[in-house]
Amino acid sequence: MKKPSLPKFKVAAPKVDFKRLAEDFRTLDPKDPGLWPFAPKVTILAALFAGLLAAAWFVGWSGQLDELAAKRQKEIELKDDWLAKKKQAVNLDEYRKQLAEIDRSFGDLLKQLPNKAEMDGMIVDISQAALTRGLKQELFKPGAESRQEFYASVPISLILTGSYNELGSFAADIAKLPRIVTLNNIKIRPKDKMGSVLTMDTTAKTYRYLDDSEMAAQKKQKNAAKKGADK
Repeated sequence: MKKPSLPKFKVAAPKVDFKRLAEDFRTLDPKDPGLWPFAPKVTILAALFAGLLAAAWFVGWSGQLDELAAKRQKEIELKDDWLAKKKQAVNLDEYRKQLAEIDRSFGDLLKQLPNKAEMDGMIVDISQAALTRGLKQELFKPGAESRQEFYASVPISLILTGSYNELGSFAADIAKLPRIVTLNNIKIRPKDKMGSVLTMDTTAKTYRYLDDSEMAAQKKQKNAAKKGADK
């Protein structure tokens, strides 16, 4: 048995009488808006509302939105900064331990640098290391001292003559010195035709730490130079 089918209804779209609308707009009396037809009233009110929105956007809202976006970005930056400082506060004890370890390591390294009074003895030790290995010193010339933030370096130009083993033993002895000495720009060439005797041309650098008075004088000099440059 077939089910009865429901009747189908068609909803017709309302027809717009454009001629009537055009006539309504043409006959509007600007002195008496109360008598305007409904369609022109709605259209004109919608246009005025859209115009007000556009004016508000260009006059104030766009700037306020930009300012709001900047404030939100600043809020994110402040939150990130707060989280970073919070992590530092949480790990403060660990940072203090690390700082103490760095200070201890720095102190150990500083002990390997002679002071000003010990520099002459340090230079003698380098010369003695060459003589002990039987090397001939064709040149042994300390250069001008160069100062850094907390230490000074003294270059010593060396030209030594000897066998390969003697030169190697000298370099090993320099590495074993209780103070820091480096050999730089090493050049080795044969002295004779057989190549049994070699000449080593190098620059040895030894270092010393600056005492408190020297560091204070150096800091004072830098501050004076900075003031002079700022003028």
